[in-house]
Amino acid sequence: MSDTTALIPPPLTSCRDLDTALAGAGFAVLGGGGAEGLEGLAGVPLPDLERWLPFWDRLPADGYLLDGGKYRQRRHGSFVVDGNSVQAMSHRPHWQPVDYNALHGGIERHFEPLEPALVTDPAWQRLLVALGARASALRGAQPWYVEAHLFRIDTANGIGRPTPEGAHRDGVDLVTVTLVRRHGIKGGESRVFQAASSAGLRFTLDAPWTTVLLDDARVIHETTPIQPRQAGEPGWRDTLVLTFRAHGFQGPGAA
Repeated sequence: MSDTTALIPPPLTSCRDLDTALAGAGFAVLGGGGAEGLEGLAGVPLPDLERWLPFWDRLPADGYLLDGGKYRQRRHGSFVVDGNSVQAMSHRPHWQPVDYNALHGGIERHFEPLEPALVTDPAWQRLLVALGARASALRGAQPWYVEAHLFRIDTANGIGRPTPEGAHRDGVDLVTVTLVRRHGIKGGESRVFQAASSAGLRFTLDAPWTTVLLDDARVIHETTPIQPRQAGEPGWRDTLVLTFRAHGFQGPGAA
C-alpha cells in the first residue's frame, strides 16, 4: 500500500497537449492508464506494462553509492531511437560530468545490463519510440541516444534517497521519470524547479506508470527521501528513468 495521506497530486496533461505543455513550461506529467495516459501515448496496454514488474524484483545492488547507503538497486541499458527504429547498443558504462552530478560524476559506473526479455519486448520498443517522438517534438527530429535505468529505492535501513545528488540536471535533452510502483512508504515527493528562476512545483507520484517529462535544459529536478510507513515493514519505490540526448552518449570525451 502506498502513502495516500496528504499527497499533493501531480498536474496531469493529456496526450494531445503534452508537446505544447513541455515546450511551454519545460515539464509535463502524463497519467498512466487510459487513452490520455502513457498507455495511450505508447499504444501499450496496462497488462503489458504490468508484465514488466518482475524485472524490478531482480535488480542487483548499486555498488557505487558514495554516501555509504545500501538503499538502491538498478540496471542500465543504452539504445539509439531514430523515428520508429530502436537499436539496442552494446553494454556500456554510465557516466556523467561532475557539473551535473557532484556526488557520482566523473567516474564510469558499470551497472548490470537490462534483462534481454525486456530489451526485446515489442512493448518496450514502442515505449521508447513514443517518448523519443516527444524529444523530437521538443528539439527537432533526429536520432536520440537513450539511456534506460531501472531503479528500486528501498527503506531496509530506515531511509532511501531517490536522488542522493540533490536537485540536479542530467546533461541531456529530455528526461522521463515513470513511477512503476510504491509500496509501504511515505515521502518521495517530486520537485521541479525552473533553472532560470526560483519558480517550482512539488507533487507526489502515486499512480503506477505516471510519467514526468522534463526539458533538461530548462528545469532542475529532485525527489525527496522515502521512509517506511510502518517501522520494521518493507518499503520501496520503483521507477523507470529514460534520458534522451542528441549527438551521442555522455562519456569522458563527449562534447
